[in-house]
Amino acid sequence: MENFYLVLAYLLIGMLLRRLPAMPENSGLVLNIYVLYVALPALILKNITLLEFSLALLIPAVTPWLLLLIVVAVVLILSRLLGWSREVTGALLVVLPLGNTSFLGFPMTEALFGQTAMPYAVVYDQVGSFIALATYVTIVAAIYSPTMAKPTPKAILLKIIAFPSFIALVVGLLIRDISMPPLANALINNLAATLVPVVMIAVGFQLSFRFSKSEVSPLISALSIKLLLMPFAAWLIWTTLGQEGLAVQISIFQAAMPPMISAGAIAIMAGLAPRLVSGIIGFGILAGLVSLPIVFWLLQHAQ
Repeated sequence: MENFYLVLAYLLIGMLLRRLPAMPENSGLVLNIYVLYVALPALILKNITLLEFSLALLIPAVTPWLLLLIVVAVVLILSRLLGWSREVTGALLVVLPLGNTSFLGFPMTEALFGQTAMPYAVVYDQVGSFIALATYVTIVAAIYSPTMAKPTPKAILLKIIAFPSFIALVVGLLIRDISMPPLANALINNLAATLVPVVMIAVGFQLSFRFSKSEVSPLISALSIKLLLMPFAAWLIWTTLGQEGLAVQISIFQAAMPPMISAGAIAIMAGLAPRLVSGIIGFGILAGLVSLPIVFWLLQHAQ
């Protein structure tokens, strides 16, 4: 739970910094640029070495990808029904499928379920969240970014290849079995550790409690999908298939995490409804204070 409160502290710092006259208006953008080009690639390089595939861990490995398909379908349907703009649709497609499954997910899983549950949480995060972050999120951000007036296959491909997170994934896979010098490891670890503080300060700096009428609908829909629909969908999938046990519980619990901070940073940098995305990340964390304990309680009493 300590990391959860640290996130709230970073969020508050960002909100307070916004009130300082000395802080430039584009401070949030500058912080997000640092995260996108430095901290996020470092985090991917740090975690890619932890990937280990095992049939025993198939449930948490498959769950995030199944949920991704469901969320994409739901967002596209709601976008058409509610008349969301292309920018808002792209923002939700980037932010909603992935949860904060490491910085919040790991400590909360260990605190509530115990150390024996951690392998399932790690697989959910590494096989699902981080690979999707560097592939799916990269593709969607490139397609929906308003900076691309008429996306062509060539332009999309070039933007994907040029995305720092995608480059980090490729490099990480290539050097996965190579022993890195201690100094290089220390540098990567230290830079990766700056991601959450910097991003959350940037989110707090940009967080607004004032939304236009057109943003209220996607904000409420986003929080409902991420905090309610996704854990329910994970529960429904595995109970329908007759699966139970700790692997299923952790998959459901990880699915209930608030939106991933890194995905939010990419959406903001791609120009996809920055104010809305900041609100989804910020309000998602605050709502998670209530929703996550409820999900844990439900899982314990569903036995």
